[in-house]
Amino acid sequence: MIINTGLRTDIPAFFSKWFYNRIEDESVCVRNPYYKKQILSYKLNSELVDCLIFCTKNPKPMLSNLDKINDYNQLWFVTITPYEKEVEPNVPSVKNVIKSFKELSDNCGKDNIILRYDPIFIDEKYTLDYHINSFDKIASTLSDYTTEIVISFLDLYEKTKRNFPQAKEPLQEERLKIGEEFAKITRENGLLLKTCVEGTELDKFGIDSSGCMTKEVIERATRSNLNIKIKKARNGQCNCLLNNDIGEYNSCGHGCLYCYANSNKNLVKRNLKRHDPDSPLLIGNIDPKDEIKEVNQESFIIKEKTIQTKLF
Repeated sequence: MIINTGLRTDIPAFFSKWFYNRIEDESVCVRNPYYKKQILSYKLNSELVDCLIFCTKNPKPMLSNLDKINDYNQLWFVTITPYEKEVEPNVPSVKNVIKSFKELSDNCGKDNIILRYDPIFIDEKYTLDYHINSFDKIASTLSDYTTEIVISFLDLYEKTKRNFPQAKEPLQEERLKIGEEFAKITRENGLLLKTCVEGTELDKFGIDSSGCMTKEVIERATRSNLNIKIKKARNGQCNCLLNNDIGEYNSCGHGCLYCYANSNKNLVKRNLKRHDPDSPLLIGNIDPKDEIKEVNQESFIIKEKTIQTKLF
């Protein structure tokens, strides 16, 4: 089984103590976002969990205790963008995240950490040239610490429209220019460039549009073959494996204007106050009336069979 921690919030940045408590307890619970009375219960041990996937803008709070998850295969996506505080109020500086990225790569290996540069939007301040120069600096600085970079463009979800009304999705001509220039930069630095849920319009520049969390990516991180059914996800535009996320919406404290996972600041503040590092749930605690469902877990790793040869 694959456990994802980062599609709904940023656990490494804000809930590292809680996460390590869950690892120590070898169990975690998550409230079903579509049926609030149902709680899914997962076992956390390295025999059942084939890979822990993290998505974060700030891995630093996790770094001092990484030895606690040494027994687990890990795949990290670390997002670094060049936006300032008016867009990303609580995200650490690019310099500091790059420093943490390098430390994480040294610990886990560069095949287990992927750089994300997203979402990309264009305005009077964050121009095409601004993005091209910023991407060049970040990619060249981290070329020895990762093997690939994932980019995507701003999507105007309803939540994003409310929280970031001045935002505009990049025009096709802007997307094509970024694809061409970014592809050139990654080639010069020996890196693979990918898009996710962006269609195939940038494929002509040698960009891989198959997805960021595909079976193949996870197999490389786990150094094993996986026997897992592929399900089309997110409009059928990628082959990413997105199930079994233990996060909760409306709990990320970064406050990014473009965020799709937070509805509003007040709800986030209320949820953060309800967080208990000792609870099996990320936000709040289990109610006696909750329905707890134990998830059927099994490893997807294909074990190599040993063939005994005849001696006589």
